[in-house]
Amino acid sequence: MKMESETTKHILLLPYLAQGHLRPFLHLAHRLHSHTPFTISLLTTPLNAANLRRLNDNIEININELPFNSCDHGLPPNTENTDKLPLTSIITLFYASTSLEPHLRDYLTRHHLHSPPVCIIFDICFGWADNVARSFGSIGIGFNTSGAYGVAAYVSIWNHLPHRNVSDDEEFLVPGFPENQKFQRNQLHRFLDTADGSDDWCRFIQLQLRLSMKCSGWLSNTVEEIEPLGFEILRNVIKIPVWGIGPTIMTSSSNDNDEACLEWLNQCKKESVLYICFGSQNTVTPAQIMELAKGLKESIVSFLWVIRPPLGFDFNGEFKPEWLPEGFEERMREKKQGKLVRKWAPQLEILKNEAIGGFLSHCGWNSVVESLTEAVPIIAWPLAAEQAYNSKMLVEEMGVAVELTRGLEGEVKKEKVKRVVEMVLDRSEGSCGWEMKKKAVDIGEKMRDALKVEGDYKGSSIRAMEDFLEFIVSFRGKEVA
Repeated sequence: MKMESETTKHILLLPYLAQGHLRPFLHLAHRLHSHTPFTISLLTTPLNAANLRRLNDNIEININELPFNSCDHGLPPNTENTDKLPLTSIITLFYASTSLEPHLRDYLTRHHLHSPPVCIIFDICFGWADNVARSFGSIGIGFNTSGAYGVAAYVSIWNHLPHRNVSDDEEFLVPGFPENQKFQRNQLHRFLDTADGSDDWCRFIQLQLRLSMKCSGWLSNTVEEIEPLGFEILRNVIKIPVWGIGPTIMTSSSNDNDEACLEWLNQCKKESVLYICFGSQNTVTPAQIMELAKGLKESIVSFLWVIRPPLGFDFNGEFKPEWLPEGFEERMREKKQGKLVRKWAPQLEILKNEAIGGFLSHCGWNSVVESLTEAVPIIAWPLAAEQAYNSKMLVEEMGVAVELTRGLEGEVKKEKVKRVVEMVLDRSEGSCGWEMKKKAVDIGEKMRDALKVEGDYKGSSIRAMEDFLEFIVSFRGKEVA
């Protein structure tokens, strides 16, 4: 797409303070750089900026800092994202993040007073940034780092609280969703389940989402072809343009675990291994870990488990043997059935390995995108945010997942673990696992096709990116009302 090459053309990106948001923003910055001659700058707090610089392999993308001192907001020193925060303290970080607004205004005054950015792309949790963009003559665009269906449910439920007068076992309708798309209270995160409109979570999230819905449009980290219903609902809910420009995926930085994990997988049969990981910020209860381990031990399935201390213990501390059945790790190692990895593993490289036949996941959207891109069926165990809505879509709309349980309150029994993992890893023709794999392959092809450029052909996400860029350029010379 042909663009004017004036030096005044900038796009600024403002990610939310969480790893699941920061990395997609960095990848989006790379994508924008490859599509335009604009200067691309990503603004975040000092420690997050330092982490992103280590991941960034394009020196032409600017990663700049906005001042932030966590101690000023009642947070521990050097706390600039959700990584090491207990769940109860995350709302404190949410409110603290609004302190970035005057710093963004100061940055724009110092650097862009006479050459305002063409566009400020902000995380939808930073709805306040749209007013900042307008006041400087820029266009504000929200970036939804999740899928279309999941974020549509998240937005509508938080805004309307349709579950308030519904009993635990009663289904309820969500505004903007068709009548056959009903939800249950156990799909809601605990803070949403108890929200009444006046609590701290509601006051923050409702305001930021409503401000975000007043901007000029949203980018969404997903693909139009795999979520037709999700896009229809999302556009109906927020009533502004939405561009599906995903998937945004970046490989992880190298780690000593890389070689050991991949060497172990290379000794396993094709599609014989279950990969287990609940993301970089989640864990489950001691009882759930114990039953999961017992079910895995009694199954015929091999597994690679990224394991962290359970709920109630230091999330970043050492994992203790007593949280597993006695001698579990040693027996699994001797039988060559399972490998435990502490804290971190090279997820995308693991999912690309042909030995992987399934993924037991919390259904965070980055993990979903990585799994589906590699055509890996999912065993869903949603834990927070919009993850249960992602799970619902994966099970009911895509047919690529089966749900094991929900949340930290969900029942986990070894018998069900054994049955579900064996079912999903079963590749005999006509089996549930075989059907899920077939559907996952189809979705993986669509996701890869969305980013394809071949001759005159352009995938849907490439076209959406070009449409978006034409949209923001069309505001040149106009007042952003």
